[in-house]
This record gives sequence, C-alpha cells and structure tokens, in this order.
Amino acid sequence: MTKSQRNHIDILTLIAVLILMVLSLGVVYSASSTWAMQKFGESSRLLNSHALKVLIGIVALFVGMSFDYKKYRKLTKPVLIVSIILLVMTLALGGETKGAARWLRFGGFGLQPSELAKFALLFHLCTLIAVKGELMKDFKRGFLPMMIWIGSVSSLVMLQPNFSTGSMIILLSLVMLFMARARFLHLSLAGAALIPVLAAYLVSAPYRLARIKSFLAGSADSGTVNYQLWQGIIGFGNGGIFGLGPGESKQRDFFLPESYGDFVFSIVGEEYGFIGTIFFMGMFLLIMLRGFKIAKAARDEFGRLLAIAITCTTTLYALVNAGVTLGILPTTGLPMPFVSYGGSSLVLSSFSIGVLLNISAQTDLHPRATSLPEGVLPVEPLNQIQPRVY
Repeated sequence: MTKSQRNHIDILTLIAVLILMVLSLGVVYSASSTWAMQKFGESSRLLNSHALKVLIGIVALFVGMSFDYKKYRKLTKPVLIVSIILLVMTLALGGETKGAARWLRFGGFGLQPSELAKFALLFHLCTLIAVKGELMKDFKRGFLPMMIWIGSVSSLVMLQPNFSTGSMIILLSLVMLFMARARFLHLSLAGAALIPVLAAYLVSAPYRLARIKSFLAGSADSGTVNYQLWQGIIGFGNGGIFGLGPGESKQRDFFLPESYGDFVFSIVGEEYGFIGTIFFMGMFLLIMLRGFKIAKAARDEFGRLLAIAITCTTTLYALVNAGVTLGILPTTGLPMPFVSYGGSSLVLSSFSIGVLLNISAQTDLHPRATSLPEGVLPVEPLNQIQPRVY
C-alpha cells in the first residue's frame, strides 16, 4: 500500500487521546493552582506550562501519524544508541531532583531520557523480532541479544535511581518477547535471574525498603512514606459518586503533595467522583481495545508488534498509576499518560499514539472509497524482503 492509498485512521483512538489531553488542562489547573499561587504568585503558572506541552504533544501526535511507520525500522537502532548515550550523560550531568538524576536541562528545556529510551528500546525490539522470526527460539542468536539491550537500558535507568520506570521497561520488554513466541524456558531463566537482582536493588536503599514496609503495614501515620498515598485516598473518599465539582478539591490545598503529577488521578476522583474516574479509565480501555484491534489487522509483523508495544505501554502505565493512587500498588513515580503534568512523557506518548494511528491507516479497518476502472480488481502488494538487523 503506497502513501497515496492509505485508508482512514482509527478515529476512536484519536478522539479518546484528545479527550484525555483536553480534560487534563482543567485537572492540572485545579490540582496546581493553590501551590502555584503560593510559590509563583500566579495560580495559572503550571497550567500555562502544561498547556504548551499539550500543544506540543498534539503536534507530535500528528507528526507520528504522518510518517509511514515502516520507515522507523532503519532508525530504531541509531535512536536507541543515542538514548543510551543520553542516559549515561544524565548520570554524569543530569539535574538532581529529590536525590535522583533523571533530567537533562538545556536552558529552559528539560528532557527525561528514560522516557525516550523506553520507546526507543520497544521500537527496536519490534524491529529485531520482526526480522529474526523463528530465530527468536534460539537462545544465543535470538533471545540473548535482546536481553543485552534490555539489560543495558533498564540498568542505566535504575542507576538514576528510577526503579519504577526501570521495572516497567523490563516488564514491557518481556511482554514483547512473550508476544514474539520466545521459548518459555528462556523467559523463565530470565525471570529467575532478574528477580533476585531486582529484590536486592529494591532493598539497597532505605527509602525504597521503607516504602514497601509502609505499604504492607497500611499505616496512615503522616510521619510515614505512606502520607501521600493516604491523602490521595482521602481525595477519592471526598469525591464519592459524583464528586465535589471542578475546582472544588480540598486535598490540593497543601494536603496532597504534588497533586498535579503522579497523584493527579486522586484529584479526578475528588472533583469528578466515581463517575469521573470510570470515564477516564474508560478512555484508556477504549485505547486498549482499539490498539489490539489495530495490531490484529496490521499488514506486517513489525506493525503488529509495534501496535502491541504502544498499546501495552499506554494502558499498563494508566493501570499502574490508578492502582498506586488507590493504594492497590506501592507508591511509584509513574505518570498517568496524557493527564499528569509533565513534558517528556506526554510528548513521547502522543508521538507513539500517532505511530499507532499510522499503522491503523494502513489496515482495512477504515477503508477509503475508491473507484477503479470497470473490470479491474485491486491487487494486494507483495511483502518486501526486510534487511537483517542485529
């Protein structure tokens, strides 16, 4: 299928993402206004910054939508190498926030390389899997090279330290290896090797161990690391079924730390209630269902794997963030996609959805009306021979 013969994009996925991004403006403004007024003397300070990032995210979405996804095959390895270099630079030069070096600053612009590395790794794994095919069942030539890439990226992210993002990178990568039909024995060996390493890393820092203990104990004492969690749960309780109404949050007023970031979903629950949280999660459910349908209809293995990777990343992040704010999972630093305040995550997630929409435009889910001369039948293109990638 040539560029001029593309079908329509999956409009439901586009609408769901745009709804989340537009609604995030009101949620972030409400969650950040009191804090912004105290620190900057301007209640809309963070709203203005977030609105700019949403605008850039929308541009990134349409950029990702405009380019043929098959062209990324040649770019995945160089971009991944650049991402690894940026991760190393972050450890050496990155700005430190709360004891972690996760950002590279360029004047007024900030980049979180772990977000770029996450998508670069997943895109490259899709390329490798599509090329290797049945060779994936070979440990030395198929499985091991991928584990080297996964280990390199996740290790550098965890050294920042950023356990939550590093562990999600590992989880998403293993999901892709599972989808590639890697041998169960190889996956089991990888899991057996990773579990003790991750466990040792988890208990190596007192604050991480304290966070786990506090989560298991379920203490609401404000002197524990669970304080933020319990304030978030109080927000959900305040909201009830229908919520307090837009802008009526009480928890944002210095009770819930950084309510506009990782715990923004608590503000959604407080102001829009159970109905609002169901609506937000319903948008992610729609993205998941449409994403898997796009993957099923993809015309080649690379497109199928890429659609699965993008869909899993978006929905797993949403589920983990919701689980954290509800107290189902230990507190992490993972954002709610398209909703939490932040730039790197929002822009790169938007671009990935654009790629997903480009894949959908090259399926038969939404065909364009075409007219052919009488007696001429449409011909499907022959599959191109793909180059070997290592």
